[in-house]
Amino acid sequence: QVQLVESGGGLVQAGESLRLSCAASGRTFGGNTMGWFRQAPGKEREFVAAVTSSDGATYYSDSVKGRFEISGSSAKNSVYLQMNSLKPEDTAVYHCNFGHLTTVDGRASLAPFGAWGPGTQVTVSS
Repeated sequence: QVQLVESGGGLVQAGESLRLSCAASGRTFGGNTMGWFRQAPGKEREFVAAVTSSDGATYYSDSVKGRFEISGSSAKNSVYLQMNSLKPEDTAVYHCNFGHLTTVDGRASLAPFGAWGPGTQVTVSS
């Protein structure tokens, strides 16, 4: 049974940074792609970033490109999200998951599979 546990969220002011962590069990990061998603109140869950285990390639949504950095560790079976220059619109519950990566016209998307973890709340005040 796959389990995902996210951590590292919190309340910060605009312009500050946070680093999220996601620990996986039951399925290995090695051989897969993992990513981060977020869901703001009243909105649908959206793709944020992805990283492939095969070559460490990273992909980002336009809204976070240049501010967030995703990384993964096969040894620790974990993925991380370094979030810099946070904005109030980044406020959401952040989830990680495994997924199938597709790119169309240079834009990436990640189709998640498997159960979701509880997520971690990120709140950015202005």
